Amino acid sequence: MSPDPSSIHLRRTDENAADIDEAVERFGRRVGIAGVLAHLNRKAEKARVPGRAVDHGFRWNAGDEATERWWPQGITTSADASDTEDIDGRRLLMTSWYSKTVRGENRGSRVSVVDIDTLEYRHVLLVVPERARNGAVQLKPLLVHAGGLVWCGPYLHVAGTRRGLFSCLADDIIRVDSTEDTFGYRFVLPVRFAYDAAASEGVEAMRYSFLSLDRGAQPPQLVAGEYGRAEMTKRLVRYPLDPETRHLAAHEDGTSRPVSLDDRGLGHMQGAAVVGDTYYVTSSRGRYRLGHLHVGEPGSFRTFPRALPVGPEDISYWPSTDLLWSLSEYPGRRYVFAMRRSQFD
Repeated sequence: MSPDPSSIHLRRTDENAADIDEAVERFGRRVGIAGVLAHLNRKAEKARVPGRAVDHGFRWNAGDEATERWWPQGITTSADASDTEDIDGRRLLMTSWYSKTVRGENRGSRVSVVDIDTLEYRHVLLVVPERARNGAVQLKPLLVHAGGLVWCGPYLHVAGTRRGLFSCLADDIIRVDSTEDTFGYRFVLPVRFAYDAAASEGVEAMRYSFLSLDRGAQPPQLVAGEYGRAEMTKRLVRYPLDPETRHLAAHEDGTSRPVSLDDRGLGHMQGAAVVGDTYYVTSSRGRYRLGHLHVGEPGSFRTFPRALPVGPEDISYWPSTDLLWSLSEYPGRRYVFAMRRSQFD
């Protein structure tokens, strides 16, 4: 018997718009995505990417390729954000990274904005506005794994594992006057609200390990799933989005509940994209073995072995090009890559 979708849910928190406005006034100015695009300061390189299914891809610059502090996780694109599939005429990717603790310091999570035609990019630190004891707003790092990312309209939804989701408004990106308190990052994106994870009594709360957007559904749906090993749950869920606000659709009691919940996911799932009724699921096989792609529906997947590079993560679909985009995480083997979806038909 399939689990009851209403057994898990998300509850949206209040928006902290006033705190963000104060942070803008105190630390710099609000510039949005356009401000970042005007100051892309790094360059990726085209690369041959391992994996039987890969069509083309690129690798980060040498520092980002090798760093042991920052680890790539989530991916989304301007095709998720806009019906025209571009932002101001530019085709963009956005990826998320989480920070490991190095010398006692954890820098939280960040996103990278990438122009896929020029391969220029820039990192933006994710932050949470918090009040200090004296009442002043401070910017604290968002301490989450950031395993999934969906850019839907003006909002960027970040997977927070057991905590649920964290949502940012892209227009809130701040160019800070001083980088002293932002680990050297000139651009920061504050969290505007969150979706707290909850579940019915006796049901394990969902771990939001990865995210994607199904634009083919009406209304569009947020797809999420769990990374799990052995006896851990491996569930896949789909939440409807409000087409007007791009928030998760909510019931009268203020909760968002999935329209589907399936516990027949796969072990070591790292990402899932849905095209029509078909799921495209990435799975990892450790630090040295190529990853797999699984195609089909929960309970009935076909596996394409060694289709992906080592350490594949989240996955996103670009409709007009019929490409699936993904990325890999291990230092020295970090790629962002595209696959022709039709090869799996």
